[in-house]
Amino acid sequence: MLDSELARLYHVETKRINEAVKNNIEKFPERFSFLLTNEETINLRSKFSTSSLNNHGGNRYASRVFTEQVLKI
Repeated sequence: MLDSELARLYHVETKRINEAVKNNIEKFPERFSFLLTNEETINLRSKFSTSSLNNHGGNRYASRVFTEQVLKI
C-alpha cells in the first residue's frame, strides 16, 4: 500500500505518515516499509496515469510502500 493511500485511510496528510516512519524507523524494518526506486515510481506513474513533475503536481519524493504486515500492527 502506498503512503498516500495509508494517509487517506487515516485522514492525514501523506507527509505525516512519512514523518511518523522517519521518527520511529526502528518500528518499520525494510520488510514492512520501503521506498520505491526511481524506476518503480516511473512505472507506477505510467500504469496509473498519475501526474508528473513536468506537468505540475505529482510526488516530489519517492513513495513509501507498506506491506500488509505493518497494517496488522
